[in-house]
Amino acid sequence: MLFQGLAEKLQHTFKKLKGKGKLTENDIKDALREVRLALLEADVSLPVVKQFIQRVRERSMGVEVLESLTPAQQMIKIVNEELAALMGEGLSKVKFNPAGPTIFMLVGLHGSGKTTTGGKLALFFRRQGRRPLLVGADIYRPAAGKQVEVLAKQINVPFFTPGDHPAPVEIAQASLDFARRQGCDLIIVDTAGRLHVDEDLMKELADLREALEPQEIFLVVDAMTGQDAVNIAKSFHEELNLTGVILTKLDGDARGGAALSVKTVTGCPIKFIGVGEKLEALEPFYPDRMAARILGMGDVLSLIEKAQATFDQEKAKELERKLRKQEFTLEDFLAQIHQVRSMGPLEQVLSLIPGLSGAKQFRKIQEELDEKELVYIEAIINSMTPEERRNPSIINGSRRKRIARGSGTTVQEVNRLLKQFEQTRKLIKQFSELGAGKGTRKLKSFKFPLF
Repeated sequence: MLFQGLAEKLQHTFKKLKGKGKLTENDIKDALREVRLALLEADVSLPVVKQFIQRVRERSMGVEVLESLTPAQQMIKIVNEELAALMGEGLSKVKFNPAGPTIFMLVGLHGSGKTTTGGKLALFFRRQGRRPLLVGADIYRPAAGKQVEVLAKQINVPFFTPGDHPAPVEIAQASLDFARRQGCDLIIVDTAGRLHVDEDLMKELADLREALEPQEIFLVVDAMTGQDAVNIAKSFHEELNLTGVILTKLDGDARGGAALSVKTVTGCPIKFIGVGEKLEALEPFYPDRMAARILGMGDVLSLIEKAQATFDQEKAKELERKLRKQEFTLEDFLAQIHQVRSMGPLEQVLSLIPGLSGAKQFRKIQEELDEKELVYIEAIINSMTPEERRNPSIINGSRRKRIARGSGTTVQEVNRLLKQFEQTRKLIKQFSELGAGKGTRKLKSFKFPLF
């Protein structure tokens, strides 16, 4: 989970404060000491930690906290606001060219995930109605152009690779004509990386910037490099005047120090974060939402956006009709599992729910809703015949053995699924039998997937 270690430590610190009716200056000092240690352990830059603690201390020692009826909540509110400010306040919007094709230039070190991020950006903006072109301007890494081609075909967008063009600047310039012929309004240029920041790399990137005049120069940084990510961002920003940072593999970095430091150190905003390997796993970066998640407040807005992007409204209406008429089958059950899984890993989805992020309840629910269980459930249902899915009552002992063999599970696991499904159907029936009063109105408003 994102920021898991930091989230747990901060929430533990503030939980102790909530038990106090009134806060003293010593209470605040002790809490800030723990916050300081938590930030340092999360690999946040020392100057950033000092600045953050100073700002929180100045606000916490004021009347709004010490004389408040709910001092602990007031202090949490201050920390939440300062965390958001640390990461850049609100969403930093992407700039587009109103007079012609918009150009994004991706820069960074070797292995940071630039090429994959280019594919993710192309998919993200294609879904917003734009017509992206992926350009491979890396002439050094073997098969770099082939990787661009494969990614482009996966998401069904055009691509332009080196071909006979010997230099990155020539590739980029030729891609502009190609984009116009293809009717593309967004050009995403993947550049070559190096194992370290060197003069040749910077000169080549500076030449590309001058030739392309891009609207956005994104530095792609692997968040798992920790504090080095901030130093890399600072070096690139000084040379290229970056417009934004994209942090990749943030889902694999439980500390999150780079996300908390890069804006303050470089002055360059984080615009996107990579939260998984799939091409869909790219999100705009909302500092205020991330701060709320760190403090266990969840991120309901992001959860709603994920659901809206995932769930088919027509299928939701059909499910509502089936629920009202008690026609919910195992096929519908499986469809709901597919929709929930398409929102991303369960761990990420659960972390968006207020009160769960980084808390003990999160780990407990995570254990109960093991994602592997969904895989087994899916395998069991797929091993049934269409008739068995629509009418589970016909599944006798021999059928259960056949289903268990076909799904690689046991008869006991098949029995458990059928029992859970029957309990769900009974619950739906009881709910619908409440009549035309409150029960029916609640049922009609029910839109969430069933587990």
